Amino acid sequence: MNFSKLYTKILLKLVLLMLCSVYVLGTTFTFVNRCDYTVWPGLLAGASSPKLDSTGFELQHGGTRTFQAPAGWSGRFWGRSGCTFDSTGQGSCSTGDCGSGTIECNGSGATPPATLAEFTLNGSGGQDFYDVSLVDGYNLPMIVESTGGSGGCQSTGCVVDLNLRCPNELKAEGGGACRSACEAFGSPEYCCSGQFATPDTCKPSMYSQTFKNACPRAYSYAYDDASSTFTCSGGDYTITFCPSSPSQKSSTDTSTSNIGGTTGSGSGTGTSTSTGSSDTGSGSGSGSLMSDGSWIAKLASGDSSNTRHPSFGLQLALLFIVITSLATSFNL
Repeated sequence: MNFSKLYTKILLKLVLLMLCSVYVLGTTFTFVNRCDYTVWPGLLAGASSPKLDSTGFELQHGGTRTFQAPAGWSGRFWGRSGCTFDSTGQGSCSTGDCGSGTIECNGSGATPPATLAEFTLNGSGGQDFYDVSLVDGYNLPMIVESTGGSGGCQSTGCVVDLNLRCPNELKAEGGGACRSACEAFGSPEYCCSGQFATPDTCKPSMYSQTFKNACPRAYSYAYDDASSTFTCSGGDYTITFCPSSPSQKSSTDTSTSNIGGTTGSGSGTGTSTSTGSSDTGSGSGSGSLMSDGSWIAKLASGDSSNTRHPSFGLQLALLFIVITSLATSFNL
């Protein structure tokens, strides 16, 4: 038996398996509901990204559900509450409704106000970019936590119930959500539109500051500071609705101590990572779809595509050449 030839075959198979795990399995998103009531998560893929296994589903108290997203995927998630659906799946929700008339959102975004989690996977430098945005208002507490990745990989979100401290003029009908100042008043200075469509002219308002002080890591208005976008390489993500507190991992990590609380400075005067425009059914949020399907995290990265970094692709091509050469040399 030619042990050298057998060893090379085994090595090649292991390399191929590793490549499959990276490029086929992709990233895992796990949804967890710790609310005392049922939540109906909504899922919206970017314009150039495939939809996941569902675009909307029911998640009962204590329930979890996991999805796989391919490399380069971008999209957003949110929670719908106060939903009523009949036996055929027809119905609507009092907050975060996507207007589809069914449990599945079928490509429609959240109707403001809604707390949004936004992702761009494998962006610039092979990093994932993610954030939790209150630019479209707030309806549910939410945190995003990463596992198994490298780099910053910090937790972000808003664990405070902003509905309890929402200014009267921003309260949505029924009190189950808190509107953004842009939605409530429609003024350019609140929407960062018209003559206020740049970071220099659109500044934090007393309303966005209320959101920022409560949840320093979440986006509070269209040109919020760049510290509200986070990066991680090769991680999986858990999106938790109504977390009673940050996980043990986050609470013991000083970098995540300001996910939700009143201790953050919330200056909101940094570099813009948003255009302030909106996608279908989503309002004026920072997580707007661009023409190429990119999201605010993509804008923050300076990347213009949803694929891995070009240098990584070159490395993969060279690896393929090496494997092919080895196979030819050993007549495999």
